Amino acid sequence: MVGTPIGNLGDLTPRAAEALRTADLVLAEDTRMAARLLAHLGTRTATLSYNAHNASLRKPTLLARLAAGETLALTTDAGMPAISDPGAELVRAARSAGAAIEVVPGPSAVTAAVAVAGVEAGGFLFGGFLPARPASARAATLQRLLDAARLAAVPLVVYEAPHRVAKLLAELGQWAADTQVVLARELTKRHEQVVVGTPEQLAREVAEPRGEYVVVIGGLGAAAPEPTPALDTDALRAAAASAGLSPRSIVELLRAAGVARRDAYRIARQPSTEQPRSRRPKPGLKVR
Repeated sequence: MVGTPIGNLGDLTPRAAEALRTADLVLAEDTRMAARLLAHLGTRTATLSYNAHNASLRKPTLLARLAAGETLALTTDAGMPAISDPGAELVRAARSAGAAIEVVPGPSAVTAAVAVAGVEAGGFLFGGFLPARPASARAATLQRLLDAARLAAVPLVVYEAPHRVAKLLAELGQWAADTQVVLARELTKRHEQVVVGTPEQLAREVAEPRGEYVVVIGGLGAAAPEPTPALDTDALRAAAASAGLSPRSIVELLRAAGVARRDAYRIARQPSTEQPRSRRPKPGLKVR
């Protein structure tokens, strides 16, 4: 598992460079991207495409090569493989087959964006790419992530394609209009850009979006609970007495409503302020 630069080839670590040079095969989402990286290193290690479309087809061959003692370097176009990119399934299958799994850490767009965002928090919630369609699944996923981040009081970080970032800002404007959002694009590249503002303010910054975005949504602290209405114990006691409940039952009712025991007994003993109901005279009796 070899981490590769997210834009600037100078970020490739010496250990990652050695892993790519000495591997029997480099697996890459796009072999053209891998060829560029290998040319930078001055090596001609063999490459093979491995992506979401051919992962199942490639897996038996790759497991056979591992069983034969070969070393495979799994990469992605940018960053760490298996982080919002293909790779997790192959890692599980290789481990089950008895292969040794070694990680060579490298750059990651999500941690780079959180670092440059300047959002103070003990952690963050990473949502990866939101579903492109259907719209209902996208909306439900975003709402679920926002709720989870708000409950944990941490920023939410998602990836977004350039042609959908304006839609994301519009959605955030509906559900989290006052929150601070950080848009980071082309990180470590020549045209790196990081802008901060509310969803409405940033909507003007993406009139011509280019490059994939990392979106850091901050200010999602847990919402203050709505105040619980004060219990009208007098009204509760009066209603219970009017219904014919005994003092003992009224005490139990007050206790169930959260009233302390001593207060429950005191309230239950209070005389009712309601006028007693008039009794109809029995037939044959005169009332004076």
